[in-house]
Amino acid sequence: MSVEEKTKELSVYESMAARYDVAARKLGLDEGLSNYLRTPNREIIVHIPVSMDDGTLRVFDGYRVQHSIARGPCKGGVRYSPDVTLDEIRGLAAEMTWKCAVVNIPFGGAKGGVICDPFKLSTGELERITRRYTAEIFDYIGPERDVPAPDMNTNEQTMAWIMDTYSMHMRHTVTASATGKPYSLGGSLGRREATGRGCMMTADEALKRFRWHRESTRVIVQGFGNVGSQAARLMHEAGYKIIGVADISGGVMNTNGIDIPGLWKYKEANKTIKGFPNTEPIGAQEILEQDCDLLLPAATESVITSKNAHKVKAKLLVEGANSPTTPPADDILFDRGVFVIPDILANAGGVTVSYFEWVQDRQGYFWTEAMVNERLKHIMVTSFNAVVNFGDKHKVNNRIAAYMLAIDRVAFCINLRGIYA
Repeated sequence: MSVEEKTKELSVYESMAARYDVAARKLGLDEGLSNYLRTPNREIIVHIPVSMDDGTLRVFDGYRVQHSIARGPCKGGVRYSPDVTLDEIRGLAAEMTWKCAVVNIPFGGAKGGVICDPFKLSTGELERITRRYTAEIFDYIGPERDVPAPDMNTNEQTMAWIMDTYSMHMRHTVTASATGKPYSLGGSLGRREATGRGCMMTADEALKRFRWHRESTRVIVQGFGNVGSQAARLMHEAGYKIIGVADISGGVMNTNGIDIPGLWKYKEANKTIKGFPNTEPIGAQEILEQDCDLLLPAATESVITSKNAHKVKAKLLVEGANSPTTPPADDILFDRGVFVIPDILANAGGVTVSYFEWVQDRQGYFWTEAMVNERLKHIMVTSFNAVVNFGDKHKVNNRIAAYMLAIDRVAFCINLRGIYA
């Protein structure tokens, strides 16, 4: 594989665009409408001056891409990483549009990011970055325009700073201006677990299709951040057999099953899962190729490529991360009969409960956790069946089916609204 081909395979935006093109072609979309759907509505680049703790002044680059407002306000996370690029944010914003449409919630897609290394910054520096970033994009966000949420290396505290900054500019508290907030500031019960819980709910539906049982389903989870750790915990509690877990530091395996509650405590105490008792060490990439029934990549994008897809032994792939599988790998997995629950379906539990949080904030009435989880299950199960049935009808794999279903829903709204001129 050439350097150019490898770069293309690993590009989030190129991956999204390749899948979009296939789905749009199969839907028979008009060329003009197809180009419109493919193009972001707005791309914002900001330069953020921040006073550092040592008295120096640094300028950080930030982005917010708003892909679509056809079905409602934009919705999407904000990530902090030295690897953030506009291309990545553009691709993830588009995927948020399709994700919201797949689960049929009234949002379009957006994504944001700041180029920084949050692990080398103090809490005060992170707060100043967050507040100035929010102020710079203030005119383009809000409950009716674009609602930020946590993403890679951001959390409840980050959303509290965004909500407060927005509220200070508005001169009154606007809890619906961000989601993923602490519960005491208008957050929703069940939000922290939502993405991992949604992964398990879609896995449960796949098990029914295969007539598998949880207790005999061997699971490997790559990634032990919020999504992976919550998915592993919930699946362990539900009876799944978790035999492998990996994080950025490496992986651990035990074919007889891993004590997930114990692993949680170990990670909290040691900041790593390496060395967890009664397990064998394994590489974070190597773990993807181990024998299991269900593989749940929940770490980062482009971990399953044309170079390792033929080594994946799982029969069921549940994508907890965004874009963990590249388009060339999709073809290999499909040819090998691997049942893939794509990211825009599998990990849509997070944006679904973010939607619930937005609704609760706007009405000023909050639901019990049982209500949140019940409504989440209804949406995830309904969406899973819609995607699988669409795939069966059109004889395409689940990912293309999910894209086709999402694009069809967005295109329908655009045709109803018309083009303002």
